Amino acid sequence: MKTYQFKTNIKCGGCIATVTPYLNANNEIKHWSVDTDNKDKILTVETESLSHQAITEIVKKAGYQAEPLT
Repeated sequence: MKTYQFKTNIKCGGCIATVTPYLNANNEIKHWSVDTDNKDKILTVETESLSHQAITEIVKKAGYQAEPLT
């Protein structure tokens, strides 16, 4: 299992509601969450096989930005 973290522009509950169907639709994402209390709005994703680029594309399709943290 891999865990990736991203700096995002997902700011509030409404933003989370918008991105939820996109992230939940991918069966390879086992768990995800967004820390909207963090100034960088950190998205954490647990997956067995997706790359950080694939997750970035999913978030982009939902209308948001995700920049991988290292």
